[in-house]
Amino acid sequence: MDTLIMAALIAAGVHMLNVRQQRRRIALLGSHLSQFQIEKLMENLLEGYLRALGEKEEARRDQIWQLLRTTELQLAEQFQRFAADFAKVEPQRARVSRIPVALPFALQLFPAASFDLRQAFAVHAQGIARGVHNERGLSQRDKAFTLTAELLLMQHTCHWFCKSKAVASARMAARHRTPHAQLVESVSPETRRAYVALVEG
Repeated sequence: MDTLIMAALIAAGVHMLNVRQQRRRIALLGSHLSQFQIEKLMENLLEGYLRALGEKEEARRDQIWQLLRTTELQLAEQFQRFAADFAKVEPQRARVSRIPVALPFALQLFPAASFDLRQAFAVHAQGIARGVHNERGLSQRDKAFTLTAELLLMQHTCHWFCKSKAVASARMAARHRTPHAQLVESVSPETRRAYVALVEG
């Protein structure tokens, strides 16, 4: 019984420390995101892509693509500004643990098993910009597919920073029915190379 009580107390302590740490991270990220309309623009763009892809009439579909162009440009520009703003965060506050589950003091105990969120956002900003400007000359359908993956991978990184990789991947699978590995495979080759090099070390 004493062992069970001790285990329960330890588990409760770990949970409290994790919650406190996660709240600080959410507050940090939120304080920077609140200056922009990135989440709203992303939501509008992804909904617009689904609408365009589901449209049977070519003329109407082309019209929707044209209307989405302004949203794409605004999103790319705002995320570039956000990444530049977040780059000013102190290095120790921008570390992300590579350990899949949340552990208190993981960054202090295993500093080598982490990556810099500021660099990750720079990778995402470049990937989003490449997708918006369609540097690979993709069709509208393939462009929308790739840019959606770029945006969802960026969102996964945000959740990873705030919670853990396991939680971020579970959320992505639940909300978008897309495994993390599939997102990584679906972004541009440039983003994939830079992202994998950063998060896998």
